[in-house]
Amino acid sequence: MSFRYVIGMAILLGAGMAQAADKPVVGDATAGAAKAATCGACHGADGNPASSQYPKLAGQNENYIARQIQLMKSGKRQNAVMMGFIASLSDQDMHDIGAYYASKASLPGVADTKLVEQGQSYYRGGDAADRVPACMACHGPDGRGNPGAMYPQLAGQYADYTSAKLKAFRGGQGFSDDEHAKIMTAVAKPLTDADIAALASYIEGLHAAAPKTAEVAK
Repeated sequence: MSFRYVIGMAILLGAGMAQAADKPVVGDATAGAAKAATCGACHGADGNPASSQYPKLAGQNENYIARQIQLMKSGKRQNAVMMGFIASLSDQDMHDIGAYYASKASLPGVADTKLVEQGQSYYRGGDAADRVPACMACHGPDGRGNPGAMYPQLAGQYADYTSAKLKAFRGGQGFSDDEHAKIMTAVAKPLTDADIAALASYIEGLHAAAPKTAEVAK
């Protein structure tokens, strides 16, 4: 066996391993159903929790869920309660769980009619004077988020949960050292309690646009 052959095979094997490592993990919702069983105690069996202190995961995009679990497992996002549940999860497990919740529908919430105008103004237009960008720039006009960029779905999220997180961001307490969390600490800093209440309420009442049913040709 020549030295040149050995080197050539090593290069080919190395390239193959790099290609495999770069292959994105794709979640399996069916497998995720069983893996998400313990999550149901807080987040609800279908991702719609009974308590507003926990976030709705139903309809959330797979990559965002997997990324947040990864951040918590690594300790970059601090969550002592979650650590006991996620310590043994593999990347595939995380994506399977994400795919399961992504396949579920978030139950719609209701916004306080007295806060809709103010909340809508911030969500759709931001506040140029305070340098607050429109929420929909990242989270979409209907709150469905941006899976590719891993911006989360917000539509229908509990106002209590959203309000608590916005106040934490305002106080400089990001989810982690993740770039998206750093963005939110800057975005939330100028917001008053009244602004946050209006935004959180509007987001809870925000519904994703229903798909139009195509007419059947006669």
